[in-house]
Amino acid sequence: MTPQNLMLLPLSTPKLSIGCPILDHCLRGGIPCNSITELVGESGSGKTQLCLQLTVRAQLPPSHGGLGGSSVYIFTEFSFSFRRLQQLGNLYHASYPNLIRLEPLEDIYVRGVHDAQELIHVLGDIEAFIAIDHTRLPVKLIVIDSIAALFRSQYQTTPADLKRRSEMFFNISGTLKGLANKFGLAVVVTNQVVDFIGAHDGVNGVRLGNLESLDTSGRRVSPALGLAWAHCINSRVFLARHEQSIGVNIRNAPSTTICSQTHRTIHLVFAPHLAYASAEFVIRKEGLVGVSG
Repeated sequence: MTPQNLMLLPLSTPKLSIGCPILDHCLRGGIPCNSITELVGESGSGKTQLCLQLTVRAQLPPSHGGLGGSSVYIFTEFSFSFRRLQQLGNLYHASYPNLIRLEPLEDIYVRGVHDAQELIHVLGDIEAFIAIDHTRLPVKLIVIDSIAALFRSQYQTTPADLKRRSEMFFNISGTLKGLANKFGLAVVVTNQVVDFIGAHDGVNGVRLGNLESLDTSGRRVSPALGLAWAHCINSRVFLARHEQSIGVNIRNAPSTTICSQTHRTIHLVFAPHLAYASAEFVIRKEGLVGVSG
């Protein structure tokens, strides 16, 4: 990279808006192109909801926070939420009838994979698919939901298997970064969490980006796949949920009723040149919506 080439680079990276000013502010504009963004959290934290939301929003023009493109959605945990995606597509078409077609799912290409090796083959097919340019809208978003599921039982904890697993991490991430840079894509992968027991100074003494620890549902957790995978991504966003018991007085009831209320928070754990930020959110029929403090 020469100084002359640096002058030719765009001043800012295009970003895919989440569609909520509060959450977009937390992520400094949304999900960036030309890099890999990881969404990590426990089951039910909102990762898949956000991914589905992004695939529909990607079809909007950049003037409305989208990328003017179609999406490829790779799912690894069966089955895929077609009904929820259809619901989001209908809602967004109703909100943007002149910008999103009547059948928005026609611009979302869905594929299931069962293991990491199959994912590598599928990514090669995707590159050829994008290069041929047979889609109505150019592919601008790739989602993998989730990356951790591909490694759940395929590899053991022997040194040889751990080495092969790390090599597969770098193979997958290298391919994704190559696609992101070559075609100007946004890449989003989801990851799961595992319980963490140890000191309060990060994982094995290493801070988790902007946070000393990750907490969800009253548990200390760490992202699955370890530090080897953490080095493969550009940004990490943590979605946490916490259940809170509250007393509700119901008319004519003999006593106070205890109800459970879910609080959800999104945290920017690390991203290039960005400081820590967080925001509360709720999940509504139109997707993730931030809550003002």
